[in-house]
Amino acid sequence: QVQLVESGGGLVQPGGSLRLSCAASGFTFSSYAMSWYRQAPGKERELVALITSTSGYTHYRESVKGRFTISRDNAKNTVYLQMNSLKPEDTALYYCKAATTWNSFWGQGTQVTVSS
Repeated sequence: QVQLVESGGGLVQPGGSLRLSCAASGFTFSSYAMSWYRQAPGKERELVALITSTSGYTHYRESVKGRFTISRDNAKNTVYLQMNSLKPEDTALYYCKAATTWNSFWGQGTQVTVSS
């Protein structure tokens, strides 16, 4: 049974930090590119960051470059998103996604709220 379980979300003040985790099971994690998406109320889901399966190449949306870092630990079947210098506009439900060219899976999401 495929599972992606996100954790680490919460309420943080502007300028603060959070580290999201996504624990995977039920598939060959190391073969999948992993990504983090987010969706704010009334907005479309958007890609935040991606890390490839083999080379570890990373890609970020422009608004989070220099503040967010995606990483993966294939031994622990886990992908992380370190979020620093958080802004109110980062408030959203954050999802992780596992994908290959023929398959993809989504987690249920973890809420991140940036507010004073």
